[in-house]
Amino acid sequence: MRRDLLACPRCHGMLTWSPDASTCEACPAVYPIDNGIPLFRCGDEDELKHRQTAWFDDGEDAEYEITRPHGTPRFHQWLLAEKFRRSIASIEGLIPGSVVLSVCAGSGMDAEFLARAGARVIAADLSLGAARRARERGRRHEVPIDVIVADVERLPFPDRSIDVVYVHDGLHHLERPLDGLAEMARVARRAVCVTEPARAAVTGLAVRFGLALEREEAGNRVARLRVAEVTAALRARGFCVVGAERYAMYYRHKPGRTVRLLSLKPLFPLARFTLAALNVVSGSFGNKLAVVAVRTEAPAAGGVRAG
Repeated sequence: MRRDLLACPRCHGMLTWSPDASTCEACPAVYPIDNGIPLFRCGDEDELKHRQTAWFDDGEDAEYEITRPHGTPRFHQWLLAEKFRRSIASIEGLIPGSVVLSVCAGSGMDAEFLARAGARVIAADLSLGAARRARERGRRHEVPIDVIVADVERLPFPDRSIDVVYVHDGLHHLERPLDGLAEMARVARRAVCVTEPARAAVTGLAVRFGLALEREEAGNRVARLRVAEVTAALRARGFCVVGAERYAMYYRHKPGRTVRLLSLKPLFPLARFTLAALNVVSGSFGNKLAVVAVRTEAPAAGGVRAG
């Protein structure tokens, strides 16, 4: 872990490190280290965040979270790979060699995608259990992933210190998703990538029929976003939007019988073609959004550079 990239999440002051903790040089904050994982919880999380942290620490199938999408049916794997492709399509050439911070990173699936695309990845999540699983994922699948415990609303990095800040299905856990987005923009030196559930009429129907959740098991409501509010928030912070789209995609966290059927050799190409055709025709009404924005202002002095 490149400790020189890290700063106090309270005041963004420099940190002094010992084997067991980091200490801010500008304020009295001390942050413990758990078996090599820096913990940057500020100690003032609200009750919702406490419930979410407890859920993601203990409430998930650890083995599945460490390995997915490895070992899942190939249509399920393709859906996740396609979602990732869309999330970086406008800046694909920027990823190799860049330092990329994956926020709300969970057990590191997206961090692995980013590392395999050539990024130097830091995975940040509020859950220590998730951070441990992400570290084990990197070890098991032989991809370099640095992990920290941190809140997306109070990231332990100076302004414009990370090349690319990335989120996939993480902001929707927050009561105020745009606060998390603002913090991502503060930290990003070159680009921000956002992939989240979109506010869509079709999603309202899916919730009514039990195909989508209004409130997740971790206790949070699903804060679905509009493309316009994401792009406006990023433009207000000095970014130029280079990619913004809605698209349709549906899958369960753990693949079921239908996905297994569509993964069979005769049906797999047809399933991919059908979804692609659906998005050409009606993707603008879809249940997912992807927004990519690059900073147009001059980088701050001393900012981290790729390469």
